[in-house]
Amino acid sequence: MRPFHCREARLVLAASLAAAVLVLATGAESSARSERFVNSLDMEFVLIPAGSFTMGSPESEEHRDQDEAQHEVTITGPFYLQTTEVTLAQWWEVMGKKLFGRRKGRPDSPVVSVSWFDCMEFIDKLNERGEGTYRLPTEAEWEYACRAGTTTAYFWGNEPSCSRAMYSNNPLKSEACIPYVESMGLEPGRAAPVKTYEPNPWGLYDMHGNVWEWCSDWYGAYPDESVKDPEGPSEGNRRVRRSGSWYKYPWYCRSANRNMGHPAIKHDTLGFRVVREAE
Repeated sequence: MRPFHCREARLVLAASLAAAVLVLATGAESSARSERFVNSLDMEFVLIPAGSFTMGSPESEEHRDQDEAQHEVTITGPFYLQTTEVTLAQWWEVMGKKLFGRRKGRPDSPVVSVSWFDCMEFIDKLNERGEGTYRLPTEAEWEYACRAGTTTAYFWGNEPSCSRAMYSNNPLKSEACIPYVESMGLEPGRAAPVKTYEPNPWGLYDMHGNVWEWCSDWYGAYPDESVKDPEGPSEGNRRVRRSGSWYKYPWYCRSANRNMGHPAIKHDTLGFRVVREAE
């Protein structure tokens, strides 16, 4: 057997290091890819990590409601959340363009005037396409993702800002943001196209304002103790909706603000976004 020279040893070591770097790089690339998912409808999702947070608002928060009692929540598993509200183009692709009651608007605007039951029908049809398992977010998942690690009233701080979210764009009810909206070339009295405003730290757009968003939960009082993966009451007559909208005041857009409605109602301020289960 011939001797193993230093030069050969160096070559072997270099090759081993290169292979190790390639494995690490491939793993990092794979991990980066897995943090986002885009389906055939151009619905974009970002992976929300498991973790714990304080749900609700402190008593010192301005415009706080009594149903926002703080409590600790743990989300035990990651999930993908759509980065935007479901758009009109995505709705048309799944539900079709009906002659009567056809929705009009820009393809990249959020679909509105959808009941909770309409959302369930959309999700059923989406699941039939075989591109994963979709559902509405729970209220806890929604607030966890909205906060994106922050503890302030809005992800950017405690003061509202017309440049960061779509609200008060109503000439008849609340018009504070109309000058800013018009300066952006947008119309008063309606929602903005998705991705008009900057995303939160986790890459989610319009978690504050634009349109209200349905959640899966029945509305009910918060628990007094720490909980894991809460899904709300087992029964009720009103479903949770979150986010606030273009129609009224900024404090409706706070991360902790809660709202609810009968699952059959439809408003031009009401839409939704969906969860894709993490495999």
